[in-house]
Amino acid sequence: MDTVALKAYALIVEEGSFSAAARRLGISKSMCSKHISDIEARLGARLLTRSTRSVRPTAIGLDYYGKVRRILDLLIEADESVKAEVNTASGRLKIGAPLSYTNSVLQSHIMRFSQAYPAIQLEMVLDDGMVDLISEGYDAAVRVGELSDSALHARRIDSVSTFIVAAPEYLKEYGTPERPGDLAQHRALHYTNMRGAGTWPFRLGREVQHQKVHPSFMANNGEMIRAAAVAGMGLAYMPEFLIRKDVEDGRLVSVLTEYEMPELPVSIVYPSKRNASAALKVLLEFAPRMEVR
Repeated sequence: MDTVALKAYALIVEEGSFSAAARRLGISKSMCSKHISDIEARLGARLLTRSTRSVRPTAIGLDYYGKVRRILDLLIEADESVKAEVNTASGRLKIGAPLSYTNSVLQSHIMRFSQAYPAIQLEMVLDDGMVDLISEGYDAAVRVGELSDSALHARRIDSVSTFIVAAPEYLKEYGTPERPGDLAQHRALHYTNMRGAGTWPFRLGREVQHQKVHPSFMANNGEMIRAAAVAGMGLAYMPEFLIRKDVEDGRLVSVLTEYEMPELPVSIVYPSKRNASAALKVLLEFAPRMEVR
């Protein structure tokens, strides 16, 4: 239901006048009257008795007013709570995040967060490595991939599709793999921050199978792996956000497309919300709105 209509009804009861309620709402008297007519039509009950001098609620209308007033008071309380949170959220907030994912996907959401909470001194540390939140003084970190068991709390914000790709020139020279086992015979471009010792995952039913690869080139940065793949140096296991344009433009080709590649979860991890600063709390509340899919 439109909250303006509920406000109109409550003000009419409190003011005893359509005109006074309309003035407080900043709308016309006729619009105010229409709101009440719509409510009464929807409920199938008369809520107000009208005379030339005043407007009074019926017995059922008075009961309805009490419930409406409680709803409106809760809405006001909710609004004030958010405003107070925004006003008190300040201070330094240090967040670790992977370089490529942040630049490709997360950047605009971080800008929106900073604009929404200007009193927070946000420090983004872009590093594809696994930072230690506690010893390195981070409030939270963004991590791509399955999380290892730890005492950290996590909030999922995204899922990333993955593909195995290669340059057309490489496939022309070395052939196209037809099954995961064929990867053992190919040159692999391996991202060293991946979990799993030199393996790439494939989903078979409900299980994930890890196929051993033999890296000919390794790096801890996704952009470097992408560049090596475009240069025809081998096959690469890559997130969709990094190679989308290359595939569209034909610089890279997806292979083994009949095999399902598991999506990589993206999460914000943090030590604990119990003693979290106001700045971290608003980041965690903002996190679901960072979702891009």
